[in-house]
Amino acid sequence: MALTGFSDIARLLVLNTDSYKTSHWLQYPPGTQTVFSYIEARGGSLPYTVFFGLQALLKEYFCKPVTADDVALAADVCAAHGVPFHREGWLHIVNAHGGRLPLRIRAVPEGTVVPVHHALVTVENTDPDCGWLTSYVETALLRVWYPTTVATHSHATRRLIGEALARTGDAAGLPFKLHDFGARGVSSLESALLGGMAHLVNFQGTDTLTALLGARTYYGEPMAGFSIPAAEHSTITAWGREGEAEAYRNMLRQFGKPGAILAVVSDSYDLDAAVTRLWGGELREAVIASGATVVIRPDSGDPTTVVLRTVQSLDAAFGSDTNAKGFKVLRQVRVIQGDGITRASIASILAALEGAGYSADNIAFGQGGALLQQVSRDTLGFAMKASAVQIDGQWRDVFKAPVTDPAKRSKAGRLTLLQQDGAYATVRLDSPGCQEALAAGATEALRTVYEDGRLLVDDSFAAIRARAARD
Repeated sequence: MALTGFSDIARLLVLNTDSYKTSHWLQYPPGTQTVFSYIEARGGSLPYTVFFGLQALLKEYFCKPVTADDVALAADVCAAHGVPFHREGWLHIVNAHGGRLPLRIRAVPEGTVVPVHHALVTVENTDPDCGWLTSYVETALLRVWYPTTVATHSHATRRLIGEALARTGDAAGLPFKLHDFGARGVSSLESALLGGMAHLVNFQGTDTLTALLGARTYYGEPMAGFSIPAAEHSTITAWGREGEAEAYRNMLRQFGKPGAILAVVSDSYDLDAAVTRLWGGELREAVIASGATVVIRPDSGDPTTVVLRTVQSLDAAFGSDTNAKGFKVLRQVRVIQGDGITRASIASILAALEGAGYSADNIAFGQGGALLQQVSRDTLGFAMKASAVQIDGQWRDVFKAPVTDPAKRSKAGRLTLLQQDGAYATVRLDSPGCQEALAAGATEALRTVYEDGRLLVDDSFAAIRARAARD
């Protein structure tokens, strides 16, 4: 079987695992029939998660049948690599199940906000001859940590900006207050797709085109995000320093129509001179006559001081109106800050503007690598652990409890997640407390989304956004 590119490699779920897992089928106790595992965020940078991305991973990697050719290739690779390979087990899946994975996956609905330390996903095999399969797919399945972590941090930023708008401005602008600049700053096209989609759960502004294709392909969303014409340094500096004003004028000619929005990076040479002498001087009447909103983008210096100074200079040139909450809103111009943006710097900028009497309506933020790349599995402490095994028909608890790190103690038993009155509880399915809670009105927060190679839930992006927006 010849592999011609990445798409061929990505299709091989049989090798989408860690090397050591290929030997685990020899390590379980004799008579092992079922392995039950769960995924949780054990805690880290935030006290909650916004679960997202499982549907995309399942559609791309778990719903395509394994073939005999896949098994043959995997056997050859593992033999040369120096590790065992369960050829018979995989051929059993091919022959008995048509190549579809005999697994049951239950998960919290995507977009749901769940505190850390709770089961977000449970996985178990449905064929007693495939007990080894549950943990074999951990490598591929646990990558849900990435879109979930991005969605969670984007959600926290949405909360922060939303609170500032509630105090000083109009909440209607919130969906476009954090713009994804991260496509070039991530490790791969797939990261841009998954992370970019995760951000779009909370916002609608993005320059990551791949994320739009992902939302369309995996969640049926025709258009998940939007952007505007915007300048980069090369399109300004190509005119030469002496032609800076003409470069800006060209932006107005090309894109400055009534009701339009355009963004222009303005610190290629001297931001303050560009704002006061060019935008607020030589080009002021052209900006007003265009009927467009011109968004000035600083791209260097201390974000807090630069943004405040830029807003104040624009106010002096174009004027402002006082909104119903008593804060000033610039006329026909805005600012977007995309350099040095973190949640802390956003908070600092918003506080500085508010302290100076300016609404958060005046500012939008762009975030690149910090949004899509500066996360890891440890950011929220994601892990997938076995919690129960069935051996010769009898269930037994499985857990780890390392004395050197009590925080890594895992849960035991077959688990589910219950929800009641906004509170969550991860409980054992076989516990009296579980049945009592259900009888008292609690509901199952997990639902079966995948079973025996087939997707059972196909959520829309709109539904996921609605869940995330509730919290």
